[in-house]
Amino acid sequence: MLTLTEVEALARAAHEGRTDKAGRPYAEHLRAVAEGVRSRGGDADQIAAAWLHDAVEDDALTEDRLLGAALSDRTKAIVLAVTKRAGETPEAYAARIRATPGALLVKEADLAHNADPARLAVLDEPTRTRLSGKYARMRALLGLGHEHA
Repeated sequence: MLTLTEVEALARAAHEGRTDKAGRPYAEHLRAVAEGVRSRGGDADQIAAAWLHDAVEDDALTEDRLLGAALSDRTKAIVLAVTKRAGETPEAYAARIRATPGALLVKEADLAHNADPARLAVLDEPTRTRLSGKYARMRALLGLGHEHA
C-alpha cells in the first residue's frame, strides 16, 4: 500500500502545472482538503482519497490507473464516489456520496475549502455568486446544513 506521503507525491505529480480558478497551484487545494479531512477526524483512507479527490475528474489520473494503484478499496471507492460524471444530476451525485462510507467527510472538506471566503474573494462577482450558490446547494443535498467558520 502507498503511504500518505507517496499518495501526496502521486497527487502533486498528477496535477503538476494545473491551477485553480484563482490561478493558484492546484496542489494547494489538494493539501487544504487533505488537512480538512485530517482536522475533521478522517482516517488514512479518507486522507488519501482527499489528496486524489479530483484526480479522475480532472483527467489527471485515469480510472484504470486509480483502480490499479496500491490503495485500499475504501480509498478507491471514496475517490470514485466524489468524482462527478458527465450528465449526472447534483441529486444523483450527492446520493452516491452519501451512500459511500467515508466519502461525505471528504466532500465536506472539499466544499469547505472551495467556499472559503478568502478563495472566493479573488474571483469576479458573477463567478463568486454562482459558485457560492452551487456549494450551498450541494451542502444542502448532502445534509450538511450551513458551514460555520
